[in-house]
This record gives sequence, C-alpha cells and structure tokens, in this order.
Amino acid sequence: VLAEVIKAFGAPENAQRMEEARDNACNDMGKMLQFLLPVATQIQQDVIKAYGFSSDGEGGLCPRRAGSSGPAGAAGNSCPPPLLAGVLKFARLIKSYESQDPEIASMSGKLKAMFLPPMTLPPHGAGTGGVAAS
Repeated sequence: VLAEVIKAFGAPENAQRMEEARDNACNDMGKMLQFLLPVATQIQQDVIKAYGFSSDGEGGLCPRRAGSSGPAGAAGNSCPPPLLAGVLKFARLIKSYESQDPEIASMSGKLKAMFLPPMTLPPHGAGTGGVAAS
C-alpha cells in the first residue's frame, strides 16, 4: 500500500497538483499546511481507501460497502467526509512498522519528503543552552 501511495505522488496529475500547492506555499510552513497538506492528504486517501482506510472519524477502518457482509452493511453505518481520519490511521500504522522493517522506514521517509519541508536542527554545542564553562 505504501509503495502505491508513493507511486500516486509521481503520477503526472498529482505531481502537477503538488507543484502548484508548493508554489502557493512559497516555503512558508503555515502556507504549507494551508495549501500542500490538503493536496497530499487527498492523494493518499485516494489510494488507501481501496484498502479499507476511510474517513470514519473514529481512527478505525471504515467497512467497505460494496460486497461487504454482516453488520457493516447495516443502515445508518456510513463514513463521514473528514479525509484526515483514514490518512492518520494509515500514518500511525506505517510508523508502528518503521522500527521493525528498514524497507518500510525508507519508503516512509520518501513519502514524508514528498510533502514535508526538510527540517533543520539547531546546532549542538557552545551557546545553545548547555552547561556553562567556568
């Protein structure tokens, strides 16, 4: 699933959408959240919904309607529209496997790099609030 999500970001139409969102964000973190994150979320959701990750708002897997059997198909059992629920569930699942599988960790890093700006860490050493020399 993770490989399919990464592949989806490379699709020409999605790459174009991401580039437009990046241009609108102008490397500003607040604007990244406003413009880039919703596009990235939609691209991921378009892939993962086929695997049961849906916008159920409860952080669980939303049962698929087509071809499902049992209580999942009961009347009134629908998934509300917030896209983030399924994507967050998927992200938590991936995170839980990163330490167990180097390939998943690598693919997760690739995915994050597609829509998160590189983080620069403050330098460690003198003048950063360490122990003062006397």
